[in-house]
Amino acid sequence: MTRVLLGLGSNLGDRRAHLRDAVSSLPGVTGVSDVYETDPVGGPEQDRYLNIVVALDLPIAPGGGPSRPPEDLSTDRTLPPITPLELLAICQRIESAAGRVRDVRWGPRTLDVDVLWIDGIELDDPDLTVPHPRMFERRFVLAPLSELAPDIVPEGWERDAEGQVDHLGPLSSNP
Repeated sequence: MTRVLLGLGSNLGDRRAHLRDAVSSLPGVTGVSDVYETDPVGGPEQDRYLNIVVALDLPIAPGGGPSRPPEDLSTDRTLPPITPLELLAICQRIESAAGRVRDVRWGPRTLDVDVLWIDGIELDDPDLTVPHPRMFERRFVLAPLSELAPDIVPEGWERDAEGQVDHLGPLSSNP
């Protein structure tokens, strides 16, 4: 089994509900960070995001390409080994289920699910780069990531990362 870290964010609709539903749809969840409200980074003017990081324990197969068509991938809790691109397909299906529309790069969204980190995997594919290429620059990733994976968060991130974040507490609590 392999540790996988995903970054989730929402700034449209019932943001907490989108995050809760996404977490409940993910396979192999071992941890969920607290919620952080954050300023958007890049893109058009838009409302603030709620962001979390989710840790998963999954059987990751070596290689980048899918070995099964996306419709054969399950968000069931017991998965056969999956490739990083199959994990990306699961994330995109969860985004679609939340009504995600990809109109504007870095625009507002009901749900964004990013593959941040997969232990032991480096991948540079046109569809997926692991580790996420901007994760160590963004406070909205590093603040929740520091709760679940302090071993990969760079020293001094509080000083160096961009963006404003407000700690809101556990996802399970009401706003």
